[in-house]
Amino acid sequence: MKKIVVLLVTLGLLGACSKLTQDNYNQVKAGMTYDEVTHILGKATHCEEAIGTKSCRWGDDAKNIKITFLADRATVFSNHGIQ
Repeated sequence: MKKIVVLLVTLGLLGACSKLTQDNYNQVKAGMTYDEVTHILGKATHCEEAIGTKSCRWGDDAKNIKITFLADRATVFSNHGIQ
């Protein structure tokens, strides 16, 4: 049973990483809502909010997509290590 749980957790993590692709990054457009972006990239790894802005990162330091939302609309985005 323990092996099954470990396998499921590992597959879940691999599935989340598979969304960090150049194709998915190219689908993100200025003006998209946070919900529209998460439909493409999945749940963000980390977000910070401050006075009408929300900055989110998908992935880790080695491979990530970063998007800043202003009034829930994507305004600035970048990627690192995505191929």
